Amino acid sequence: MEDTLTDNLADALGGPLSEALANPVGGSNAIAFLVIAGFGAGMALIYVPLRLFLTATARSRRLKLLQRIRRLREELTQPLES
Repeated sequence: MEDTLTDNLADALGGPLSEALANPVGGSNAIAFLVIAGFGAGMALIYVPLRLFLTATARSRRLKLLQRIRRLREELTQPLES
């Protein structure tokens, strides 16, 4: 019983997956993954602060524009002084 368990375990660990796991750094797949992951991290580090900055400035511009419109409306509703 113990011999068959050992044999089955050795057969399961001796497949092509074990060869790939034995040297995780080797091969072009690992390098491609690292390059793509690096680009993703770089884009996230650039995109997130840039998006926050652009959102904040757009809201600021929108607020200033709305305040200017309100001031102009108030000026138009006031009677003319002659």
